[in-house]
Amino acid sequence: MKAFVIANPRDRRIEQIQKLEVAEPLIAPDDVLVTLKACGLNPVDYKLVESGVSDWTYPHVLGVDGAGLVSQVGNEVTAFQVGDRVFCHDNLHQNGAFAEKIVIKAAAVAHMPDGLSFEDAAAMLCGAMTAYQALYRKANLAMVNTVLIHAGAGGVGMVAIQLAKHLNLRVITTVSTQKKAFAEALGADVVIDYRTEDVTARLLSETAGLGVDLSINTIGGTEVQADIGRMAFNGQIVVIGDTLPEQLDLSSKALSIAKIALGGAHTSNNPAQVQDLARMAEALGDLVQSGQLKPMIERVLAFDEIPAGLAALKVGQVSGKLVARID
Repeated sequence: MKAFVIANPRDRRIEQIQKLEVAEPLIAPDDVLVTLKACGLNPVDYKLVESGVSDWTYPHVLGVDGAGLVSQVGNEVTAFQVGDRVFCHDNLHQNGAFAEKIVIKAAAVAHMPDGLSFEDAAAMLCGAMTAYQALYRKANLAMVNTVLIHAGAGGVGMVAIQLAKHLNLRVITTVSTQKKAFAEALGADVVIDYRTEDVTARLLSETAGLGVDLSINTIGGTEVQADIGRMAFNGQIVVIGDTLPEQLDLSSKALSIAKIALGGAHTSNNPAQVQDLARMAEALGDLVQSGQLKPMIERVLAFDEIPAGLAALKVGQVSGKLVARID
């Protein structure tokens, strides 16, 4: 089968990605084999190229998000049949979705709603599921009225804005200058240009000095530290990726902090967490089908354009989602 791969562990650049013919994957009793029709492109895809993963075998097939048709099921699988339309966020330690076929544990696979296209389904995985997990799994929404969403034009942020508005929250977001109109179109109430404005001063001005109840922080590092001064009393910070600063003053405002590692569920040895990947994907698919959430696909690429799409993501040339069609 055709696949985009990293051929050996020394290859750490996007331009070293190769399109090769590789063996079709074999399934275990609790796996499904999916013939892919579309895959989603994410920043994590090029970051994994650059960092590598210690337990990869080579050539390693890239890509963490895919949608397609079940073509084979393991003998322990009862929830799927050949021909089912499915989508899934893959285990980054295994061969991925930039290929004609993928094998994945059945527990992590989501059924696609009937009205959802393969392209829309592939767009609603890594970033969208992270946003969903931040709001519906990590945050306690009981006293949340305002939310700061960092990088509102990114893959997580653009879905988080829509979900937060669906929850009737007041949304403040940060973007670069050229992406302000995009964030406003998503429904953000306040859009702060982090390149030209003092984010903390503007945020406090917009909240009468109180700060926000919730921050969805996709930046990490020093921005987590900066969020301490942007939070309201009893505020919550949800951090996606990156490590936390060693010293955080959570006590003075009774703040709480949570971390997200979406794909970590695959290696958690916790069946309920693996199954929740599928539940979150299905919930997002239903929201798209009902018109309550837009996938915001900027462009559907040909399969051969995947490396160029990753390069565009790396340099910030994308507002919205990139997906590739697999013929």
